[in-house]
Amino acid sequence: MKKNRTDNFDKFSLKKKGSAVKENIRQDKKKAKAESRAMGEAARQRKIDKARGIVTDPPREKYAKGPYAKKTTGYEKKPSTRKSFQDAQPKYGELTPSHTARPATTRPTSASKRTPASMDKADEKRTASIGKVNAAADTPYEQMPLNKYIAHAGISGRREAAAMVKSGHVTINGDTILEPGYKVQYKDVVRLKGKVLQLQVTPVYILLNKPKDYICTANDPEGRKTVLDIIKNATTQRMFPVGRLDRNTTGVLILTNDGDLAQKLTHPSYEIKKIYEVTLDKPVTKADLEAIAKGVDLEDGFIAADAVSYLSNTSKNVIGIEIHSGRNRIVRRIFEHLGYDVRHLDRVMFANLTKKNVDRGKWRFLAEKEVRLLKFMNKSFTRKSAKES
Repeated sequence: MKKNRTDNFDKFSLKKKGSAVKENIRQDKKKAKAESRAMGEAARQRKIDKARGIVTDPPREKYAKGPYAKKTTGYEKKPSTRKSFQDAQPKYGELTPSHTARPATTRPTSASKRTPASMDKADEKRTASIGKVNAAADTPYEQMPLNKYIAHAGISGRREAAAMVKSGHVTINGDTILEPGYKVQYKDVVRLKGKVLQLQVTPVYILLNKPKDYICTANDPEGRKTVLDIIKNATTQRMFPVGRLDRNTTGVLILTNDGDLAQKLTHPSYEIKKIYEVTLDKPVTKADLEAIAKGVDLEDGFIAADAVSYLSNTSKNVIGIEIHSGRNRIVRRIFEHLGYDVRHLDRVMFANLTKKNVDRGKWRFLAEKEVRLLKFMNKSFTRKSAKES
């Protein structure tokens, strides 16, 4: 009796609860959907290969067996014959790299049939060509679903894009595509009703703590080091510096591919604040400090600092100066006009961004909040100026 009571208790304690049963049903349904999706992908691949002249005969006897010979609900327990589909699947799944490289293939005659050896050889050629395509450093993506591509081109949302594709309005390299999930490759030409679509450039914003001996340009005929050399591994987008610094000036520098923001940060009407730490060859007199605050006349016009002061009570040759002018070498020319030689110039702030936690020669991406602040910086000032004018 004792043994029977123990056995009954074990049956009760080990019995699966309602939540466990539901979870098993969910997992079975998830697996069934994944397998159905894989079958659809294989069928789509065979259709594409057939259009390109690549003849492949699927092992039909395998597809006639197992749970895939009839429609399943996802709740049935999968029999052991499920492995037969997995064995057949790689023969078609392995052909998917042809989407990426799309190498030229020889169309076999209708009488010829591909053998496993010939299929493996074709796959090796495709893999080799894929490596050449992916080796290009300027490819922003390898493949993208067609409806996502249309959405990223700024035409519509993904659902509306899927409807456009199914309506037959979209072509890729001249072929009408009806599958919203079709994988678009980097070099494909996508047209919507005859109009070529282009992906919108993803904006990138980088803050660099510029070191000496680097110039702020994309290319230098003399072969000197540029700031783009420092961030070459940051992005594949074409970047350019904003608020340029000369070769011997260090400090905060912004690099971006956002032309609108770059124009805003450099346009005089926005009066973007810049703060520099200037080390001079000799102590600056109080009279010269006052003259800089009141303004001096340079060869290209009058200029006055927004603020200027000593940075130390003991050393009078280290000065902090705030200025919003974007004229070329303006800080150096102010001090040179008064008879000082600038030994070191470091920009410690630009558009309220500092080099805090960014070592010399290092960089970081701007946070989303920082980008928003840059885009709306001094907006009230520019509106006020427009009303006054």
